[in-house]
Amino acid sequence: MAPDHAGTLGYALGQIGAKAAFALIVPALAGYIAYSIADRPGIAPGMIGGMLAANLQAGFLGGIAAGFIAGYAARFLNTHIRLPRNLEGLKPVLILPLLATTITGLLMIYVVGVPVAAVLSALTTWLKGMQGASALVLGLVLGGMMAVDMGGPINKAAYASAAALLSSGVDAPMATVMLGGMTSPLGLALATRLFPARFTQAEREAGGAAAVLGAAFITEGAIPFAAAAPLRVIPSLVAGSAVAGALALTLGVTLKVPHGGLFVLPIPNAVTNLPGAVLALAAGTLVTALTVGLIKKRPG
Repeated sequence: MAPDHAGTLGYALGQIGAKAAFALIVPALAGYIAYSIADRPGIAPGMIGGMLAANLQAGFLGGIAAGFIAGYAARFLNTHIRLPRNLEGLKPVLILPLLATTITGLLMIYVVGVPVAAVLSALTTWLKGMQGASALVLGLVLGGMMAVDMGGPINKAAYASAAALLSSGVDAPMATVMLGGMTSPLGLALATRLFPARFTQAEREAGGAAAVLGAAFITEGAIPFAAAAPLRVIPSLVAGSAVAGALALTLGVTLKVPHGGLFVLPIPNAVTNLPGAVLALAAGTLVTALTVGLIKKRPG
């Protein structure tokens, strides 16, 4: 992103990613938290609160707070404001967003922003200096979260937190999350090859698609297998993803981009400790495959 690189493809991609996409992470996170609470009237207040959080250096924690404040403020106002029928149309498009934005903005500036920024700063310092047992435990938790519901709310919470931390210069959790998310479909794809008798013909054929999806960091490729035998498959997925996540953090693997799977590994400087990333992914994939092969019943 140095000015002397202006005009190059790398500089242009940096403008798209670092300057544009990353700047939207916290406002988008806040906006859609508010949307989930208050529907459309919450989007604008949430995004504005998220932008204030970013400007106040409160990061993703401030964005989460802004999203909840905006969402519940808009919902409260929607419940308690009564207007004549001919003015009701103004409520969701003007009155609720304007009032909720004012409430959210003032609370972020005068109440929430500074203490949350201090908490985020302490969290960032801790994450950057993390090593040993603390790295191991956090890696186990983040990696395991990616496999619990394979694209559901727990998976998305881990991913959104890691992606938002990138804007604070903390890129180790992103590596943990991506490797943990890739492990589930890749492990199942490997299991269909190592233990074909444990799977139906349709599942064996789906193994190839799961491998492609896993390579692209699309954890949802594991859902058909988990849906068929959740009590046996999901613990296997969590075990493998937790191992991958723990190894990634313990080995100091970092990732500077929020997606891409195997396709980002060859990009220069995108991954720190590339051998460690490959080792973590391979170990997690093998743990998932072996565990599935050991505890999954043969199809009836």
